[in-house]
Amino acid sequence: MDLSQTLTIYGRKPVLEALSDASLTPRKLHLAQSNKPGEIVRQIQSAAKIRGVDIQTHDRGSLSRISRNGKQDQGVALDLFCPQFNSLTSFLSTLETEKTADFRGVLLDGVTNPQNVGMTIRSCCAAGVNAIFYPKKSVAALGPLVIKASAGTVFSAPIIQCDDALSCVTDLKSRGFQIAVMDGGAKTSLFDYHPDTATVYVLGGETDGASPQTMRAANLSLHIPMKNGVESLNVAVTAALVAFYRH
Repeated sequence: MDLSQTLTIYGRKPVLEALSDASLTPRKLHLAQSNKPGEIVRQIQSAAKIRGVDIQTHDRGSLSRISRNGKQDQGVALDLFCPQFNSLTSFLSTLETEKTADFRGVLLDGVTNPQNVGMTIRSCCAAGVNAIFYPKKSVAALGPLVIKASAGTVFSAPIIQCDDALSCVTDLKSRGFQIAVMDGGAKTSLFDYHPDTATVYVLGGETDGASPQTMRAANLSLHIPMKNGVESLNVAVTAALVAFYRH
């Protein structure tokens, strides 16, 4: 199983819902040996058997390492196959030599509110964004809150997992991508930008925006023009404008 294409969810209700969703592809069910017999646990096991899902039991410590949230996993975790997920290394290794201006990507940098992350993913999926670069550091984890806010679109989203935003920017630039940071203080408007090559738009955190290191490494900065004294937009709203804007 390709770990870069695997999303592990946890919690009894989310796991049961995922096992009951025919559009999802569950691969492995993890149960704590300490689970007490109960109706929902029996339902989870029954659903997994019907789907032909491999069931493994673990001691509590091992399950906590699998779920990465021992306090909230309720003794249950499920590995799901997400075909659009990828690692940055694999994504770059399969790139075509010629990239066109039609390619649009979004990179999250310091977006820590799970609801904002989920809504951003939903907008990007709806707009057909080619890639959502998702750092392991400084961004809300792909957990139940993000999944809920995305209305389930996480499972089919083109999520490219990377270690951190700065190294992602560096690697993308080395392969010819244009990096555009969304910044309220930028001189150029998003709506005046007409890319001639593949562009990745950086969406910064709710309070501080993109990191100074990422901003220095980017090719340019863009802003969204606003009136009536409004200084900034919620990052999820910015994400929707970026995702749906056609140059």
